[in-house]
Amino acid sequence: MTGPSADVAELAGRMFDLARRGDTDTLAAYVDAGMPVDLTNGSGDTLLMLAAYHGHAPTVRALTARGAHVDRLNDRGQAPLAGAVFKGEDDVVAALLEAGADPLGGHPTAVDTARVFGRDDLLALLAPPE
Repeated sequence: MTGPSADVAELAGRMFDLARRGDTDTLAAYVDAGMPVDLTNGSGDTLLMLAAYHGHAPTVRALTARGAHVDRLNDRGQAPLAGAVFKGEDDVVAALLEAGADPLGGHPTAVDTARVFGRDDLLALLAPPE
């Protein structure tokens, strides 16, 4: 594939790589220049999902500060918060909660994930008061 659509696909691929690597400054500059903050790959993963799953709290904070949808689910119904709990990325969990992420969003939810992995410390942050 050549031409404009190949260029766009290559640029999008680079954006997803930046999110996975946690290259906060470069990714933020692209978003500030007009790259959609909720850019989504073929699996429904947003830049925020990739940054969260790979443990990059500063990148998560930069994206949420620029309006990234914190509860957007991927094609498997997974939320960034549950992914961060699954990976044990406590700093990312804190960043997502600060940005208003819903602990009961997606399947499994972040609360369910914390229960499965015995993360009582996170449950105290995630579980709604009864």
